Amino acid sequence: MAVPFRRTSKTKKRMRRTHLKKEVPGVTTCSKCGATIKPHRACPKCGNYKGKQVIELDKEA
Repeated sequence: MAVPFRRTSKTKKRMRRTHLKKEVPGVTTCSKCGATIKPHRACPKCGNYKGKQVIELDKEA
């Protein structure tokens, strides 16, 4: 079985792990109602996408 010749230092280990951090998902705001939505999706609150009414929603909600 292969065994490392030298111990991995703290610096080398941390440099390797710098890419394993979590990222904040990209979010945008709706141009009509101002709700926070994911990009390239219709707004679940008002049903608009790029300034056009795409989804008909009930007025009860």
